[in-house]
Formats: sequence, structure tokens, C-alpha cells
Amino acid sequence: MVRDQGAWSVCVFGVGGDCIDTCRHGNAKQDERMALNDLLWRRPRHYMDVDDAHDHVHWVELFFDLIHVVTIFILGNYLSHHLDWPGFWIFTGLFLAIFYAWADSSVYNSLYISTDMPHRVAMALQIVTMMVIAAAIPDVGGKGWVYFALGYALNRALTAYLYWRARCVDSAGNELAQEQGRNFFVLAGLFAVSAFLPKPHAYWVFGAGVVAIQLQYMLPRVGTLRFERFVPSLGHISERFGLLVLILLGEGFFKLVLTLADKGIYKVGAGTLFNVTMGGLSLFALAWIYFDSVGNAKPKSRHIGVLVGYWLGHIAILWSAVAISVALAGEVYVGLREPYPEGYGALGSVGLAVFLAALWTLQRMVAKDDASCHYHSTGLRVFGIFMALVLLAVHPFVPSIFGNALWGLALFSQIVVPIYRAVRSIGTADGQ
Repeated sequence: MVRDQGAWSVCVFGVGGDCIDTCRHGNAKQDERMALNDLLWRRPRHYMDVDDAHDHVHWVELFFDLIHVVTIFILGNYLSHHLDWPGFWIFTGLFLAIFYAWADSSVYNSLYISTDMPHRVAMALQIVTMMVIAAAIPDVGGKGWVYFALGYALNRALTAYLYWRARCVDSAGNELAQEQGRNFFVLAGLFAVSAFLPKPHAYWVFGAGVVAIQLQYMLPRVGTLRFERFVPSLGHISERFGLLVLILLGEGFFKLVLTLADKGIYKVGAGTLFNVTMGGLSLFALAWIYFDSVGNAKPKSRHIGVLVGYWLGHIAILWSAVAISVALAGEVYVGLREPYPEGYGALGSVGLAVFLAALWTLQRMVAKDDASCHYHSTGLRVFGIFMALVLLAVHPFVPSIFGNALWGLALFSQIVVPIYRAVRSIGTADGQ
């Protein structure tokens, strides 16, 4: 409640889901008081109810992304030190959990416009939970597990609180927000319980909770996708995915440079420096083909099949971006003649194949009118996937210079061929 020279502004939230905004009147500072009240206590609004809603990402969301830079980097380090099957599956499970922590917040912020004080405090606390989660990852199989699971439980509870605040939008929005708030509160309790269960039961319960996050969206007749208003702002969510792809590929530069610095740039030969250059160019090329094909492009429709395909395709492409970023650090450990480190080589080959397959899937889910995307054909993607699988089979037996050549053929063909086709098309058009 705010009072200034006889003008009252009241917002009550929490009692029966009521929101009250009394008439503001009185003096020349009315607009200023209204703006201040909106900043401090304004309830979330569904973007469909706002005439001037835009797709731009708010600075709070961008700041929230920063903690994921740290979290994903530490997760990548975990994989670097556990390049075996158990390490691979633990990495994949943790990646999915961390992805949902980011994605659930992004979906909420895409559905509801909210920038007031309670929202900012909740987002700040979510950042703190991600700090705890990140710090627990190196020993997640040991004493760090309790901190990881409890941090994740609190993160889910804060997501539930954000939906709970949005429950008074209108009758339809009230049902949507109440159901989402209930779901995330229940999941928070499940994750908290997993912190204290004996292992491996704790892992199974936690894993079931991560699966339940996905199912509570998509299960027929009971999932929240059944609500007509559960359609995120497509421009906003596509921009969020584009930013996250850049962040995860940027982690590859971070990993590559730190690995080289730890080894000592003055200690390596020309062959290793060539390999590192190839790694840096590869990361840039991955961003290039993503944004030329599907980056920042909206799903072509609001059909559930399209939205689910768009969502799952981005999960795959983000996972592969992390895998490739970790794998390229292996460039530092060899010169031109030695075979590429086997664990790193397998991870990079599979990562590239998954990246191109996910990219091919996403191309069919988006409505991108750029002329450039028309030159990225199915045959080109299949060629890249095939070469990546060939590399997977032969990299332990050939010098790294040959392995890098196969890698470059699989990846850089995805840039060179579309450029060639575009130039040829321009030449044909000019000749007519």
C-alpha cells in the first residue's frame, strides 16, 4: 500500500488470489506514483492480455543466464574428468536437470510479463540456488549430492512461487497458473526427499522427478499443453534459445583457451596450435550454421506437434553443443601425427552428428523466410552426419591431422555448400 497526499494505491496479493488496484487520483505526481507502484508490486500479466507486449529479453533473464555460464562450464569439466560410460550418463542426466532449471524459468517469463520486486527477488534467489548446484557438481556422486538435490528442490519451489503469483490473471490463466504452481511444488518436495535417500535410490527418485518435469507439460489430457493459453511468446522463446546456444558454444572457447593456458602455450608445438585454431574455427562455424538455418526463428505454428519438436530439437542441439565444446579441448593434447584422444574424439563425433540431426529436425519446425536457409538441404545434413560417424569409427587409428580433415569436411561443408549454391543461384538469375 502506497499513500501520497491523499492518493491511495493498493495491491493485495496472496489472500484468495485477489488483486485490487484502487483508483488513483489527486495531484500532478499521479503517473509517477503509478509507475512506482508497478515497479514494486505489480502482479504478473499474461502476454496475451497486453496490447504492447514485446519479445525482447529482460535484463533479469540475461543476468539469470550468467550463472548458467558457470554451471555448464563446471558440468563440462566433470565430463572431461569422467570420459567413460558412467560419466557420460551422469553428465547427460545432470545436463537435463540444469536445462529444465533454465527452461522452466524461461517458459514462465515467456508466458507472463513480470518485473516487480517480488519477481526480481525470486529470480535472485534462483540464481543463488544455481550457485549451490554448480558448486556441488564436482562431487555430485559423493557428499555434494545433498547440496545439489536441495539446491535443485529450492529452485523448483521458486518456480512454483512464480506461477502461484500469476494465478489471478483471469479464470483461464488462474487454472493454468494454479496447476503449474502445484506441479512444481510437488516436484520440489520429491527432489528434497531424494537428497536424504540412500544411493542409488536417491538417483532414481531424482531422475524420476526430472522425467516428470517433461511429462507434466506433455502428457495427453493432463499435461499443461492442453491449455490454450499455455503457448509461450514464440519470438521471446526463440530468442532465449538462440542466446543459450551462443552461451554454450562460448563455453567451448573458454574450455579450449583454459586448457591451452594450463598446459602452457609456450610448451606446445605448431601442430597443437594448428589443432587449437581448428577448434576455435569449428565453434564459430557451429554458431554460423545454427543461426543461418534456425537461429532466432519462430516455430512455424502453435500446433502441439510443432512446439514439442521445436523443444526436443533444442534440447538435443544444446546437449551436443556442450559435448562438442568439451571434446574440442582434446585438440590441446596432441600434435598433427598422434591420434586424437579416444574419449574426446568419440564425444566430438557423436556430438557433431547429433548437432546436425537436431538442426535438420529444427529446420522443419521453424518458419524462417531467409533466402540462406533454402540452401541447407537434407542431403547436405545427411552428408555431414555420415562423415561424423565415419570419423567416430576411424579416429583412434589415424593421425589427428587426418581426423581434423574429416571433421572439417563434415562441418565446414555445411557452410561452403550453401554459399556455393547461393552464388550459383545469383549467377543464374543475372544471366537470365
